[in-house]
Amino acid sequence: MIVTIDGPAGTGKSTAARRLAEQLGFAMLDTGAMYRIVALRCLEVGIPVDDAPALGQLAGSIEMLCFDGAATADGEDVGNRIRTADVTEAASFVAKVPAVREALVERQRAAAAGRDVVTEGRDQGTVVFPDAERKFFLTASVETRARRRAAELKGKGETVDFDALLAEIAARDDRDRNREIAPLVPAGDAIEIDTSEMTLDEVVEELVQRVGSRE
Repeated sequence: MIVTIDGPAGTGKSTAARRLAEQLGFAMLDTGAMYRIVALRCLEVGIPVDDAPALGQLAGSIEMLCFDGAATADGEDVGNRIRTADVTEAASFVAKVPAVREALVERQRAAAAGRDVVTEGRDQGTVVFPDAERKFFLTASVETRARRRAAELKGKGETVDFDALLAEIAARDDRDRNREIAPLVPAGDAIEIDTSEMTLDEVVEELVQRVGSRE
Protein backbone atom coordinates (compact mmCIF):
# COMPACT_ATOMS: atom_id res chain seq x y z
CA MET A 1 0.00 0.00 0.00
CA ILE A 2 1.22 3.50 -0.83
CA VAL A 3 0.10 6.57 1.13
CA THR A 4 1.10 9.97 -0.28
CA ILE A 5 1.33 13.22 1.67
CA ASP A 6 1.88 16.39 -0.34
CA GLY A 7 1.85 20.08 0.53
CA PRO A 8 4.01 23.19 0.86
CA ALA A 9 6.88 23.60 3.30
CA GLY A 10 5.97 24.16 6.94
CA THR A 11 2.74 22.18 7.03
CA GLY A 12 4.36 19.49 9.16
CA LYS A 13 4.11 16.85 6.45
CA SER A 14 7.61 15.40 6.93
CA THR A 15 7.19 14.77 10.66
CA ALA A 16 3.58 13.66 10.22
CA ALA A 17 4.60 11.23 7.47
CA ARG A 18 7.32 9.76 9.65
CA ARG A 19 5.00 9.25 12.61
CA LEU A 20 2.21 7.90 10.42
CA ALA A 21 4.63 5.38 8.92
CA GLU A 22 5.72 4.31 12.40
CA GLN A 23 2.12 3.75 13.51
CA LEU A 24 1.22 1.83 10.36
CA GLY A 25 4.46 -0.17 10.33
CA PHE A 26 5.29 1.24 6.88
CA ALA A 27 8.56 2.58 5.51
CA MET A 28 8.76 6.38 5.11
CA LEU A 29 10.22 7.83 1.92
CA ASP A 30 11.31 11.47 2.24
CA THR A 31 11.35 12.65 -1.36
CA GLY A 32 11.94 16.26 -0.39
CA ALA A 33 15.26 15.19 1.07
CA MET A 34 16.26 13.89 -2.37
CA TYR A 35 15.83 17.32 -3.93
CA ARG A 36 17.64 18.90 -1.00
CA ILE A 37 20.55 16.51 -1.51
CA VAL A 38 20.84 17.56 -5.15
CA ALA A 39 20.68 21.21 -4.05
CA LEU A 40 23.37 20.63 -1.43
CA ARG A 41 25.73 19.04 -3.92
CA CYS A 42 24.89 21.77 -6.43
CA LEU A 43 25.99 24.43 -3.95
CA GLU A 44 29.07 22.48 -2.92
CA VAL A 45 30.43 22.06 -6.45
CA GLY A 46 29.27 25.46 -7.70
CA ILE A 47 26.74 24.43 -10.34
CA PRO A 48 24.36 27.31 -11.16
CA VAL A 49 20.76 26.50 -10.27
CA ASP A 50 19.74 27.29 -13.86
CA ASP A 51 22.26 24.91 -15.48
CA ALA A 52 19.70 22.22 -16.32
CA PRO A 53 22.00 19.72 -18.12
CA ALA A 54 24.57 19.78 -15.30
CA LEU A 55 21.89 19.46 -12.62
CA GLY A 56 20.27 16.52 -14.37
CA GLN A 57 23.60 14.74 -14.62
CA LEU A 58 24.31 15.51 -10.98
CA ALA A 59 20.93 14.14 -9.83
CA GLY A 60 21.57 10.88 -11.63
CA SER A 61 25.06 10.46 -10.18
CA ILE A 62 24.38 10.73 -6.44
CA GLU A 63 23.70 7.56 -4.45
CA MET A 64 20.88 8.49 -2.06
CA LEU A 65 19.14 6.87 0.89
CA CYS A 66 16.13 8.80 2.17
CA PHE A 67 14.12 6.21 4.09
CA ASP A 68 12.87 6.38 7.68
CA GLY A 69 14.52 9.66 8.63
CA ALA A 70 17.91 8.86 7.14
CA ALA A 71 19.37 11.18 4.52
CA THR A 72 22.64 10.04 3.05
CA ALA A 73 24.45 11.08 -0.11
CA ASP A 74 27.16 8.79 -1.42
CA GLY A 75 27.27 7.14 2.00
CA GLU A 76 27.61 10.45 3.89
CA ASP A 77 25.04 11.48 6.50
CA VAL A 78 23.74 14.87 5.34
CA GLY A 79 20.57 14.98 7.43
CA ASN A 80 21.41 18.27 9.14
CA ARG A 81 23.18 19.95 6.24
CA ILE A 82 20.21 19.70 3.86
CA ARG A 83 17.95 21.65 6.24
CA THR A 84 19.82 24.97 6.12
CA ALA A 85 18.21 28.07 4.64
CA ASP A 86 20.51 28.24 1.59
CA VAL A 87 19.85 24.60 0.68
CA THR A 88 16.10 25.11 1.18
CA GLU A 89 16.17 28.08 -1.20
CA ALA A 90 18.27 26.26 -3.82
CA ALA A 91 16.08 23.16 -3.66
CA SER A 92 13.02 25.06 -4.91
CA PHE A 93 14.95 26.05 -8.04
CA VAL A 94 16.53 22.64 -8.53
CA ALA A 95 13.10 21.00 -8.30
CA LYS A 96 11.93 22.92 -11.38
CA VAL A 97 14.50 21.23 -13.63
CA PRO A 98 12.80 18.50 -15.71
CA ALA A 99 15.91 16.32 -15.89
CA VAL A 100 16.26 16.40 -12.11
CA ARG A 101 12.62 15.49 -11.56
CA GLU A 102 12.81 12.69 -14.11
CA ALA A 103 15.85 11.17 -12.41
CA LEU A 104 14.38 11.39 -8.92
CA VAL A 105 10.85 10.26 -9.81
CA GLU A 106 12.35 7.09 -11.27
CA ARG A 107 14.27 6.50 -8.05
CA GLN A 108 11.22 7.14 -5.90
CA ARG A 109 9.11 4.61 -7.76
CA ALA A 110 11.89 2.04 -7.60
CA ALA A 111 12.36 2.61 -3.87
CA ALA A 112 8.65 2.07 -3.15
CA ALA A 113 8.17 -0.95 -5.40
CA GLY A 114 6.76 -3.92 -3.50
CA ARG A 115 6.70 -2.12 -0.15
CA ASP A 116 4.16 -0.54 2.20
CA VAL A 117 5.24 3.10 2.06
CA VAL A 118 4.26 6.52 3.32
CA THR A 119 5.83 9.03 0.95
CA GLU A 120 5.80 12.80 1.22
CA GLY A 121 6.72 15.65 -1.06
CA ARG A 122 5.02 18.00 -3.50
CA ASP A 123 3.98 15.78 -6.40
CA GLN A 124 3.63 12.33 -4.88
CA GLY A 125 -0.10 11.95 -5.41
CA THR A 126 -0.21 13.76 -8.75
CA VAL A 127 2.89 12.56 -10.63
CA VAL A 128 4.95 9.93 -8.84
CA PHE A 129 2.21 7.68 -7.46
CA PRO A 130 -1.06 8.65 -9.20
CA ASP A 131 -2.56 5.26 -8.28
CA ALA A 132 -1.73 5.45 -4.56
CA GLU A 133 -4.40 3.91 -2.33
CA ARG A 134 -4.64 6.97 -0.08
CA LYS A 135 -3.58 10.56 -0.82
CA PHE A 136 -3.36 13.58 1.48
CA PHE A 137 -2.58 17.25 0.89
CA LEU A 138 -1.62 19.25 3.99
CA THR A 139 -1.97 23.02 4.08
CA ALA A 140 -1.42 25.85 6.58
CA SER A 141 -1.36 29.63 6.39
CA VAL A 142 1.91 31.17 5.24
CA GLU A 143 2.25 32.97 8.59
CA THR A 144 1.89 29.71 10.51
CA ARG A 145 4.44 28.02 8.30
CA ALA A 146 6.89 30.90 8.70
CA ARG A 147 6.59 30.72 12.50
CA ARG A 148 7.24 26.98 12.44
CA ARG A 149 10.27 27.38 10.19
CA ALA A 150 11.62 30.22 12.36
CA ALA A 151 11.34 28.06 15.46
CA GLU A 152 13.13 25.22 13.69
CA LEU A 153 16.01 27.46 12.59
CA LYS A 154 16.32 29.12 16.01
CA GLY A 155 16.47 25.66 17.55
CA LYS A 156 19.56 25.05 15.43
CA GLY A 157 21.15 28.28 16.64
CA GLU A 158 20.53 30.25 13.45
CA THR A 159 19.59 33.93 13.44
CA VAL A 160 16.18 34.51 11.87
CA ASP A 161 14.72 37.59 10.15
CA PHE A 162 11.03 36.70 10.33
CA ASP A 163 9.85 39.16 7.68
CA ALA A 164 12.50 37.94 5.25
CA LEU A 165 11.60 34.34 6.02
CA LEU A 166 7.91 35.05 5.46
CA ALA A 167 8.66 36.64 2.08
CA GLU A 168 10.94 33.73 1.14
CA ILE A 169 8.26 31.13 1.91
CA ALA A 170 5.62 33.09 -0.01
CA ALA A 171 7.97 33.37 -3.00
CA ARG A 172 8.74 29.67 -2.86
CA ASP A 173 5.03 28.85 -2.76
CA ASP A 174 4.53 30.93 -5.89
CA ARG A 175 7.40 29.17 -7.70
CA ASP A 176 6.17 25.73 -6.67
CA ARG A 177 2.57 26.38 -7.67
CA ASN A 178 3.38 27.96 -11.02
CA ARG A 179 6.24 25.83 -12.31
CA GLU A 180 5.56 24.07 -15.60
CA ILE A 181 6.72 20.66 -14.38
CA ALA A 182 4.73 19.00 -11.57
CA PRO A 183 3.27 22.14 -9.97
CA LEU A 184 2.28 22.04 -6.31
CA VAL A 185 -1.42 21.20 -6.47
CA PRO A 186 -3.53 18.61 -4.65
CA ALA A 187 -4.47 15.47 -6.55
CA GLY A 188 -8.13 15.38 -7.52
CA ASP A 189 -8.74 12.51 -5.11
CA ALA A 190 -6.53 13.81 -2.27
CA ILE A 191 -7.91 14.52 1.20
CA GLU A 192 -6.98 18.10 2.16
CA ILE A 193 -6.17 18.88 5.80
CA ASP A 194 -5.46 22.41 7.11
CA THR A 195 -2.92 22.04 9.93
CA SER A 196 -2.81 25.73 10.92
CA GLU A 197 -4.68 25.20 14.20
CA MET A 198 -3.76 21.56 14.75
CA THR A 199 -1.08 20.00 16.91
CA LEU A 200 1.14 17.35 15.38
CA ASP A 201 -0.61 14.67 17.43
CA GLU A 202 -3.96 15.80 16.04
CA VAL A 203 -2.67 15.72 12.46
CA VAL A 204 -1.26 12.22 12.86
CA GLU A 205 -4.44 10.97 14.53
CA GLU A 206 -6.55 12.23 11.63
CA LEU A 207 -4.21 10.68 9.07
CA VAL A 208 -4.36 7.31 10.83
CA GLN A 209 -8.14 7.45 10.93
CA ARG A 210 -8.38 8.43 7.29
CA VAL A 211 -6.06 5.66 6.16
CA GLY A 212 -8.19 3.16 8.04
CA SER A 213 -11.40 4.54 6.55
CA ARG A 214 -12.56 3.65 3.06
CA GLU A 215 -15.40 6.16 2.94
